Amino acid sequence: MNHTLRVPGATLYYEVRGDGPLLVLAGAPMGTRFLAPLADLLAADHTVITTDPRGVGGSIPDDPSADSTPQLRAADLAHLIAHLGLGPAAVFGTSGGAVTGLALAQAHPGAVHTLVAHEPPVTELLPDAVEQRAAVEDIVATYAAGDVPGAWMKFLVNANIPVDPSAAPPPPDEQQTADERFWFLHEMRGTTLFRPDLDALRSSGVRIVVAVGEASAGQICDRTSAALAEGLGADRAVFPGGHIAFVDDPDTFAPRLRETLK
Repeated sequence: MNHTLRVPGATLYYEVRGDGPLLVLAGAPMGTRFLAPLADLLAADHTVITTDPRGVGGSIPDDPSADSTPQLRAADLAHLIAHLGLGPAAVFGTSGGAVTGLALAQAHPGAVHTLVAHEPPVTELLPDAVEQRAAVEDIVATYAAGDVPGAWMKFLVNANIPVDPSAAPPPPDEQQTADERFWFLHEMRGTTLFRPDLDALRSSGVRIVVAVGEASAGQICDRTSAALAEGLGADRAVFPGGHIAFVDDPDTFAPRLRETLK
């Protein structure tokens, strides 16, 4: 079922599937359209919530020029969990959504009992954080100058994600173009500048599992996941596939997530 919820500064779009313990799937910039296949599988034994992060898809901010930060997105999730009245929730956050999940556990620990943080790009924890900030600024400036392919190439090279030059993605539709623009200009910077408060997370009472894809070795989110796990004194859980395995192969990804949540 599809719903909207009014929160401070935005109207959130979210979807509800299944029945059972509450599980929130959070992405950023990815929203409901990418998480839906995984949600369908997990709805067999969970009440699964997917949502578009503010500024993406159906979640409309009052000020479209305002930046989206992990703190804002975490507050949105806290409002949504409270509205549903089924919390505290288990949360699976991936990429920027994993950063949202960390901000949620840090500032709203009563809303979440377990967080699976899948490949969060918390580059502020890296020894080359200054260089990473400069790389993000260059990527954003390249996009703002109108060089969309160049911005994507710089992003993938910096993330150390292999690029197949013969694989041309299908042309984006109008919504995808708008979501892409919001991510580059209003979301990427805030997400990568977020530095988790490791002391607050360790004392939050939230069970935090740092997850990384087996195919992500050497990529930037492999490095950030390792730094986060070390900072929290936690082991990393290895998941199948790479950074977007939950999209590429949800049938393989779902059992691993279900096992981790137990």
